[in-house]
Amino acid sequence: MADEKKTRISVNIYGKTYTIVGSEKSGHVQQVASIVDEKMRQLRDRNPALDTASVAILTAVNMTNDYIKLQQDYEQLEEQLKKEKD
Repeated sequence: MADEKKTRISVNIYGKTYTIVGSEKSGHVQQVASIVDEKMRQLRDRNPALDTASVAILTAVNMTNDYIKLQQDYEQLEEQLKKEKD
């Protein structure tokens, strides 16, 4: 794992520039940043009185909820495939 090449990429999320360091390709990092930015802006548009920290926290909560649902769906599909194989 120490041999993995790290990339540095600057992204813009909600009007602020962040430098992301990781092993993912730059296109992937840009896509992630773009989705986070879009989700934050959508949330702010629905709740204009929220401050930036609240928008960020609620975006993280919403995206984590989506992730957990997808993970559960994936596990159910894996279980279903396993049953069909047996």
